Amino acid sequence: MSLRAAVLGHPISHSKSPALHLAAYGRLGIGMSYTAIDVTEELLPALMGQIRDQPGWRGLSVTMPLKTAMLGQVDEVRGVAGTLGVVNTVTFEDQPTGTRTVGSNTDVAGIVNALRHAGVAAAPSAVVLGGGGTAASAVAALQQLGTGHVSVFVRDTARTGEVCAAAESLGVELEVRNLADAARPAAAADVVVSTLPPRAADGLAAGMAALKTTMPGVLLDVAYDPWPSLIASVWQAGGGTVVPGLEMLLYQAVEQVRLFTRLDEEVNASVIDVMCDAVGLPRRVL
Repeated sequence: MSLRAAVLGHPISHSKSPALHLAAYGRLGIGMSYTAIDVTEELLPALMGQIRDQPGWRGLSVTMPLKTAMLGQVDEVRGVAGTLGVVNTVTFEDQPTGTRTVGSNTDVAGIVNALRHAGVAAAPSAVVLGGGGTAASAVAALQQLGTGHVSVFVRDTARTGEVCAAAESLGVELEVRNLADAARPAAAADVVVSTLPPRAADGLAAGMAALKTTMPGVLLDVAYDPWPSLIASVWQAGGGTVVPGLEMLLYQAVEQVRLFTRLDEEVNASVIDVMCDAVGLPRRVL
C-alpha cells in the first residue's frame, strides 16, 4: 500500500510544503507521496469524507483558511491545538474499529524554534500583527519564550476571537489595538511576529520607515511570498534581525514529518539539512 500525505488550503499553489516534505521522505527512504490540494472551508467536509475512505493516508498539513474549520473534521484534538482551537496538522491512526483522525498544532513549535534559531532566548516585550489562527499560535509560542504580555495589532478589532481566547486560556495578558497604531510599538519591541497575509503589512512598513528610528529587535514575518516583504526590508534597514516565514514553515514541517512517518530520532540534522536545501534556506549549524 502506498503512503500518502498532502497540504490543504486555499489558495495553495504557492505552498513550499511539498518541497519540504518530499525532500525529507526521500532522505529517510520512505515511499510517501505529498501533494497540494486546493480546498475551501465549504468543501472541506466533503473532502475529509473522501479521504477517510481511502487507504494509505498518514497525514495532512492544514493552512489558511482551514485551521479552525478542521477542528470539526477530526475525531480527536490533542495538545496545544485544543487550547488554541487551531489545527494545522492531521494524522491518521489505525484502530481496530477503523481509522482515527487526530488534529494537532505544530505551528507553535515552528515559531518557537524559528525564533530560537535566530538567537531569541526570551521576549520581554512582544508584538503580534494579525488576530487569526496563526496569531493565536504566535501568542502560545511567545508564552513559551517567557512572555506574559502581548500587544496585538489588527485591522478589525472586532474580529479577534481566536487570539483573545488563546491568550485567556494560556494566561497571557493581551492588549488589542488597531493596526494603524502599530508603527512605533512594533519598532521598539524585542520580538514582532507578523501573521498578516502577503502585502497586508505594507502600509505599516511605510509608517515604520517614516519614524527614522532603529529597530533593535527580531521580526518574524510568516508570509514568505513575495520575499523579502516590505516590512522585512524596512526592519532590516533599521538594524533589526529578520526571520523569514520559511524558517517557521521549516520547523513546523519537521514536526509534521515526525508525525506522518511515525519516526522521531531518525528525523535528524541530515534530514533537516535536505529540507533546507529544498527551499533555499541555509543548512543548520550544529
